[in-house]
Amino acid sequence: MAKYTHPMPDIGEGITEAEIVAWHKKVGDRVEEDEEFVDMMTDKATMPMESPVTGIIVEIAGEAGDMVAIGSPLVVIEVEGELPDHGEEADADDAPAPKAPQVEKRIEVETPDASDQEDAAKAAPERAPEPAPEPAPAPTPAPASGSSSKLLATPAVRARAKDLGVDLSQVKPHEDGRVRHADLDAFISYSGGYSGSGATRADEDIKVIGLRKRIAENMAAAKRNIPHFTYVEECDVTELEHTRAQLNANKGEKPKLTMLPLLIAAICKTIPDFPMINARFDDEAKIVTRHGSVHLGMATMTDNGLMVPVIRDAQAKNLWQLANEIGRLAEAARSGSATSQELSGSTLTITSLGPLGGVATTPVINRPEVAIIGPNRIVERPMFVTGADGQERIEKRKLMNISISCDHRVVDGYDAAAFVHEVKKRIEAPATILAG
Repeated sequence: MAKYTHPMPDIGEGITEAEIVAWHKKVGDRVEEDEEFVDMMTDKATMPMESPVTGIIVEIAGEAGDMVAIGSPLVVIEVEGELPDHGEEADADDAPAPKAPQVEKRIEVETPDASDQEDAAKAAPERAPEPAPEPAPAPTPAPASGSSSKLLATPAVRARAKDLGVDLSQVKPHEDGRVRHADLDAFISYSGGYSGSGATRADEDIKVIGLRKRIAENMAAAKRNIPHFTYVEECDVTELEHTRAQLNANKGEKPKLTMLPLLIAAICKTIPDFPMINARFDDEAKIVTRHGSVHLGMATMTDNGLMVPVIRDAQAKNLWQLANEIGRLAEAARSGSATSQELSGSTLTITSLGPLGGVATTPVINRPEVAIIGPNRIVERPMFVTGADGQERIEKRKLMNISISCDHRVVDGYDAAAFVHEVKKRIEAPATILAG
């Protein structure tokens, strides 16, 4: 028997470490050659790792959420016969057997410092836990003196109290000592409700790992380093919704248009006059790069958390092409098939919650970008409208607020307000969006 040590491979792109997301095998399990045994995450992209040999796993490099440096041991596999020529060291057959075979051995990997990555991995066996003493049986509580079973109440009142989750012993009875429906109503009214309406759940500790950990780190860095400000403007989207309905009525085989492609088109047509919005800021070099192309990040909710796939050259796409890309990228993000390239390189981000968009939002900037745009929920309200005859009248209109958060180091409040005002003008005159 020999032991094969499989290091964390160098996957390029300047990556120096990766996070363990999930083990598909544990110590003592058999793994086949080319079988996936662990998922590793780098830069929001999760990659499965395959075993180069067949054997029994005897050591692993930590638990889910731990970081593993490139080149550090990821897993040690005991194989039969001679090791394949992979250039790794092997332990001899007569290596001392572990004292407690049933105890899992692990390699604990520390996150490497920039000055010292070679000492990142250290192996340390775990001790078997001491058997916990059996708890003593809990004493049976004595019945309370005011037990509801001793109160006078009709079966109907008792049944109603049970349905409402009300303890009858807490209800003040009538003068004759009997609890009536009126007494129950008075208790509910004056106590501000009743107790026991919600199910009790045990506390639950959830380790923050994988994509959720990356989101937490990115959001914390954005709020810590970027002085945010948010501006909100109200837009009348009545005519835009009419235009969208007309386009969908004649779409043929094309995808159905949502509001999002129209908003993206309005934004892209406005960007050339406001280049500071479509920019990235390098904190260390103190350089702002104003991009000529709009690589639009599209915040997408998935089962694993928020992901931001990127619509490349959004300014060069028509409405139907934008609708296709929105659908394709959203599906790739939710299914976990989005590539690293599809999840990086955005110059401006749009985030929309659709019908759940709220009245206004204060979105957090997708660092190192300098702005993020958030359309909100469409609502119908009566508005004063001036007719062709110059007379005002009240009409039902569809209104939507647009929020924009900006990096105040790069974008001034006036520029953000002027940008949103120009987007609003295009939204309220849809012909300007459709015109070439």
